Amino acid sequence: MEVQLASLYERLGGIYSIATVVDDFIDRIMVDDRLNVNPRVDEAHHRVLPPGFKYLVTEMVGEAAGGPQRYSGHTMEETHRDLLITGDEWEAFIDDLNQTLDKFGVAQQERSELLAIVESTRDAIVVGPAS
Repeated sequence: MEVQLASLYERLGGIYSIATVVDDFIDRIMVDDRLNVNPRVDEAHHRVLPPGFKYLVTEMVGEAAGGPQRYSGHTMEETHRDLLITGDEWEAFIDDLNQTLDKFGVAQQERSELLAIVESTRDAIVVGPAS
């Protein structure tokens, strides 16, 4: 008899837990000076209303983690192409994500899987290496 492991979505606690983590994370990145030093990112953070941004990220994480949600936004490349995000800014973004995961006590296995999903988007978002 084969044992079926719970999906990452289930292990993260489903959409309500994912939405709670995304809420904290988006609030964190919107005010991060390491990200907003890039004038294009800063402008985007003031152009996009946080509730809609949080909704789309929650949808994306839900789908990527194996939940029933379907991401309805633009591709990562489309939404980030003109922001000219650097490798250092990406590292700050990942640091913010880790701070949020720490805050909610996300276990190492789930954290690793979630970070791998996020890392898989790097090439569509970052224009250059970290310094």
